[in-house]
Amino acid sequence: MALHLHNTLSRKVEPFEPLDPDGSVGMYCCGPTVHDFAHIGNFRTFVFADLVRRYLEFRGYDVNHVMNITDVEDKIIRRVREQNTTLTEYTAQYEDAFFADLKVLNCTEAHHIPKATDHIPEMIDIISKLMERGIAYQASDQSIYFSIENYQGCGCQYGRLVKLNFEEMRQGERVSDDEYEKESVADFALWKARTEEDGEVYWPSPWGEGRPGWHIECSAMSMKLLGTSFDLHLGGEDLAFPHHEDEIAQSEGATGKPFVKYWLHGAHLLVEGKKMSKSLGNFFTLRDLIEKGYDGREVRQLMISAHYRETFNFTMAGLDGAHTAMARIDECVAKLRDAKADAGDVTAEPSAEVIEKFTAALDDDLNVSSAWGVVFDWVRDCNRRLAENQMDAATAAAELAAWERIDTVLGVGKAEEEAPKELTALLEERAEARAAKDFARADAIRDELAEKGWAIEDTAKGAKLKRL
Repeated sequence: MALHLHNTLSRKVEPFEPLDPDGSVGMYCCGPTVHDFAHIGNFRTFVFADLVRRYLEFRGYDVNHVMNITDVEDKIIRRVREQNTTLTEYTAQYEDAFFADLKVLNCTEAHHIPKATDHIPEMIDIISKLMERGIAYQASDQSIYFSIENYQGCGCQYGRLVKLNFEEMRQGERVSDDEYEKESVADFALWKARTEEDGEVYWPSPWGEGRPGWHIECSAMSMKLLGTSFDLHLGGEDLAFPHHEDEIAQSEGATGKPFVKYWLHGAHLLVEGKKMSKSLGNFFTLRDLIEKGYDGREVRQLMISAHYRETFNFTMAGLDGAHTAMARIDECVAKLRDAKADAGDVTAEPSAEVIEKFTAALDDDLNVSSAWGVVFDWVRDCNRRLAENQMDAATAAAELAAWERIDTVLGVGKAEEEAPKELTALLEERAEARAAKDFARADAIRDELAEKGWAIEDTAKGAKLKRL
């Protein structure tokens, strides 16, 4: 079975066929707006994008991954003014925090991470083309707006990602806000004329000093790095309208070419069954969860435990379940490493059966729930064969290689950690104490090791240290 994905543009699951027959894939994911620390709802989208990137590479595609940084928009400018700081100083702190969080979640860094403020000339170029084609106009406030009426008059369709009822929705209004009401079909700002509230956040343009609207930023950055037409555009479902709809309109309006072939949108995240809100006390950043004692891979596992198009209910009980799930995998992998030890450093071909089942699951529109089912069936089967001494070193090496291959997609594996030599020496001293029936000393060593974060695990090949 070939990879199939749900395309928001067609509203159906389609075979994935890149524009370039050689297997190169251009993929753009809307990145963070660096006005605050990213919350777990944001990170569900970014972990989803990472899963897509990893799985495409697993399937042999050569992915060119672009994720932008929105470092100028309404909220950022308002907070720069309130805090009496500069745009760069304000956004840098949240940009650094975002990438630190991505690392904790083991997300693969995008190949290109363009900043909006570095691509003002490209935005001006697109707006100029829209002006030349009569699709954009300068209003009385001196700002430049995209004309939906003129765009449709060129034979283009506005409302391709979502079905819009033009008769019921408000029309004909102009909006300068980056995030406007979604019941409105409105001409939107491409370039905002400078106002007193903007302070020092402005750039020169053919239409006067000002700054770009939010929507034009992604069009400029994606097309510069991936071309006028590319394969995949990802984001949360809340961006489908108006942000992504406006991206399509302004991009295709300027170039006359199809913009993106496949649009993938991740569903909303709830917390304990409710919409995340600071007033409800269920608003969490990744840092909040780390402070509660969870680690990044537990959060990651929970984030990718449900299908990306399903509204996901994030709970603390779910995080506890992720902790248990990771422990099950860690224990099985540790046993496979022990069983493989007799095979030395021999490189084994991955066991094919589990990889085939895992691939079949994810080929079905990234059915990650089914893929996790494959993984835990494999864990149970490996544990049974190991317990019944039905797995030799070569087989263990093949099963371990299969897990390592699968984990290139899931990204939750734990590297094998060797205990420091001084702790290994303590373990040997404990064995000598037990042989001499000095159980008090043996117990004291066990407690000392536990205080240092290591447990003693008795195996068929003797005692070993295991990180708590």
